Amino acid sequence: MFGRWLNRNGANSSRSDAAGNHLIDLRNVVKTYQSAAGSFTALKNVSLTVDAGEFVAIIGKSGSGKSTLINMITGIDRPTSGEVFVGDTPVHTLGEGRMSVWRGRNLGIIFQFFQLLPSLSVIENVMLPMDFCNMYRPSERHARAVHLLEQVEMADQAHKLPSAISGGQQQRVAIARALANDPPILIADEPTGNLDSKTSEAVFQLFERLVSEGKTIVMVTHDNDLARRATRSVIVSDGEIVNQYLARALPRLSLDQLITVTRQIDRLTFEPGQPIVCQGAEAEYFYIITRGRVEVIIDQPGGGELIAEVLGEGQYFGEQALLGGGVRNATVRAAHDNGLVEVVALDRNEFHALLEESAGTRADVERVAAERRAANSGAHALS
Repeated sequence: MFGRWLNRNGANSSRSDAAGNHLIDLRNVVKTYQSAAGSFTALKNVSLTVDAGEFVAIIGKSGSGKSTLINMITGIDRPTSGEVFVGDTPVHTLGEGRMSVWRGRNLGIIFQFFQLLPSLSVIENVMLPMDFCNMYRPSERHARAVHLLEQVEMADQAHKLPSAISGGQQQRVAIARALANDPPILIADEPTGNLDSKTSEAVFQLFERLVSEGKTIVMVTHDNDLARRATRSVIVSDGEIVNQYLARALPRLSLDQLITVTRQIDRLTFEPGQPIVCQGAEAEYFYIITRGRVEVIIDQPGGGELIAEVLGEGQYFGEQALLGGGVRNATVRAAHDNGLVEVVALDRNEFHALLEESAGTRADVERVAAERRAANSGAHALS
């Protein structure tokens, strides 16, 4: 539906590289609202990082805290406690005047209900951010707005008022407006929530193209199918982030299953070189790596050891013995060269209950277990 997006590298696209940090970094953010009925905590000690070039989908049930979370990133709302950094800017410290200018130059925001100014024409809506932030020469702004509208197939509607075009067309104009100042980051709050499936797909394809050209996108969505196509999904439940590595390791779990499992897991930390499971021990837990790397070690009959595999963040281990009902056939230890290793662990009963509830997850885990058995057999044969 949309025309080809021309490759453009904005002046702000390397801001995070200059800072040497994550592009977006929320640290222990709490947001509590006060009302006549008492206090309500919408975000509970949330920490989240997003790197340049990622396409991150934020999903969760209504009222879970998704919109509050992105309002922290955009500075539309302020944390009660905690810190919010975008590039090298401490967003939580900016006053209203500086915040507006910073936001206009660095973020493109796309709302579910478009938020186009009804008294301005389509092209005037797209030019407005350039005027407000004094971006581009005045003589260039009209041509740039036309160019952006061409990319979303709305140039022929440029002089109409928003009320004269459809909802899908208004959202395309809103995307063009969000790109007006060539920001490195796009923040989209349910951008396809009021669109038909064909237009939603076209919007999502445009987002994918923008990410391929260097943009970073954080998108709130209720559509799990769209969320799975993003680089990464962040699940929010009751103001907390569900373990993202769990979602990455077991992508077939439903939102409710992920929330349930997150509440069951134990978090464990290991020093470099410390064993996590030992060959010959009874299988009790299923592990997912959330920080660092681990080495899978096979003891050799004549003595010595063989590193059969190295696993990193978002990968899991311990499934073979649990599926077979036996003992561990390998030792797994924290890698020596990578600092502390953190894992989350699900006990044997919870692991089997999870596989009973999710046939897709069972199939995935059994496939990985079979591949690892074959690889380990090959490693024994070569040793």
